[in-house]
Amino acid sequence: MSTGLIALLDDVAGLAKVAAASLDDAAGQAARAGAKAAGVVVDDAAVTPRYVVGFTADRELPIIGKIALGSLKNKLVFLLPLALALSLVAPWAITPLLMLGGGFLCYEGAEKVWEALRPHAAHHDADGAGAAGQDAAQFEREKVNSAIKTDLILSAEIMAIVLSTVAAETSSFWMQAAVLAVVGAGITGLVYGAVALIVKADDVGLSLAQNGRPAASLLGLRTPSPGGAPGGADRALAPVTQAVGRGLVKGMPVFLRLLALVGTAAMLWVGGGIIIHGLEGFGLTAVGHAIHGAAVAAGEAVPAAKAAVEWLVGAAGAGVFGLLLGALLIPLVHTVIEPLWRMVTGK
Repeated sequence: MSTGLIALLDDVAGLAKVAAASLDDAAGQAARAGAKAAGVVVDDAAVTPRYVVGFTADRELPIIGKIALGSLKNKLVFLLPLALALSLVAPWAITPLLMLGGGFLCYEGAEKVWEALRPHAAHHDADGAGAAGQDAAQFEREKVNSAIKTDLILSAEIMAIVLSTVAAETSSFWMQAAVLAVVGAGITGLVYGAVALIVKADDVGLSLAQNGRPAASLLGLRTPSPGGAPGGADRALAPVTQAVGRGLVKGMPVFLRLLALVGTAAMLWVGGGIIIHGLEGFGLTAVGHAIHGAAVAAGEAVPAAKAAVEWLVGAAGAGVFGLLLGALLIPLVHTVIEPLWRMVTGK
């Protein structure tokens, strides 16, 4: 074999190693960036199931599929090019925009807390009356469009968090593009896959509660008699699967309420944390130092679980800050921003 060919093969091997290292680096950065966006992801998963309320069971998964495609389009077609352009042209704007998104999360979280503390039955009644008078297909389109618009805001915050993370680790345009694309697609699949499971869990539970045999069949244990009667394995497993089904039916409303609660807490924690870190970037460190000091002191008081206690206290401090900030933003949004928006859009 000629030395030239050997040198070429060496170069190819070297390039392959560099490419493999780049892929590992991109995967690692995507994992870290995705973890930082976890709070928004939880809220996204908590918010989406409400958009399939009021539809028949056969329309739930198609609706979730439409919303998922819209979410993927939001992230990869609109937000990814915008984020990359921002990184190239105005990287200084990333932190202010991230803080703006953090403020929105604080406002949304505080608004949910306020709605939980005040009666709002009339609002729901009005929504239901409006839905009853609409064509089913039109109602579905409006629900899907509303969900995609809400997702655009949450997706923008996710992509901003990812961009701020990856921009701090690499200046490579293509690496940033790869990480944004991987995180955007991965989070979309994760969120809407989880939403599909959540939405259909009560239907599965109802089926199991009414008849335990399908579960035994899925396990490959169904042994019907020649006359079509259920076999011994079916009869033995039926009480267990029916109990599981009843547990799903009764437990899913509780789980959805818990998920909504976790989503609200995550919004306040993530939004407050974003604002605090942004303020520190502008030299305003008092709030961040106070929360960090309290977290360290709490961790020192419980040496056996120091890291966990520090994290919990720090997250709680960021959440309280986010709640206070959101409470201040509520009157501003309702009395100033919303009227201005209606003047501009005519809606």
